[in-house]
Amino acid sequence: MADGHDSLHRAKVSDDDALQRADAFRTQIATRRTVRDYDPAPVPQEVIEACIAAAGTAPSGANQQPWHFVAVRDPQVKRQIREAAEAEERKFYEGGAGQDWLDALAPIGTDADKPHLEDAAWLIVVFAQRWGTKDDGTKQKHYYVPESVGIATGMLLTALHLSGLVTLTHTPNPMGFLRELLGRPDNEKATMIIAAGHPAADATVPKMAKVKKPLSEILTIR
Repeated sequence: MADGHDSLHRAKVSDDDALQRADAFRTQIATRRTVRDYDPAPVPQEVIEACIAAAGTAPSGANQQPWHFVAVRDPQVKRQIREAAEAEERKFYEGGAGQDWLDALAPIGTDADKPHLEDAAWLIVVFAQRWGTKDDGTKQKHYYVPESVGIATGMLLTALHLSGLVTLTHTPNPMGFLRELLGRPDNEKATMIIAAGHPAADATVPKMAKVKKPLSEILTIR
């Protein structure tokens, strides 16, 4: 092995086993749904930690891992997040968004009221680190930050789903209040709030949200 490299240590998987694993995962992940109504039942911190640790294994530009996750379960902090987010949402629904955008959201039935931000057991706020700090205290430029954080966020959503939890991704705009409210440094920018927890007993999902594009529309093989 060359200096600075380790062996892959990955067992070979047969083609049949690979297909079986892929189909099993597809079947399981196909049940993932965005849920807006939550049961406030608690979720162990260890579950959230394990899911975020899984997300932290995501690939990133130059392996700089330009992300930070703030997991919030404190009711008072969740209320502060809700109040600030709803203030931005009201601006959005009262004219900040274009009519085309509002028309696209209409079948889902969303509005400026965001009770999930208090009801869900956890809020996980995803931050992108625009730069890091070297050992000598100088700035370290980060590369492919949106792409890297996007991959890690997708892995986090998958981990939460496989743990038996439901989620809702929420992106109030602007989100600057999150950095200030949660005490994060200037090099970090909030990209998303993920509500995670147990669904309410009467939780429903819009029928149109279950309609996914067929493989023929999302795949080209050359």
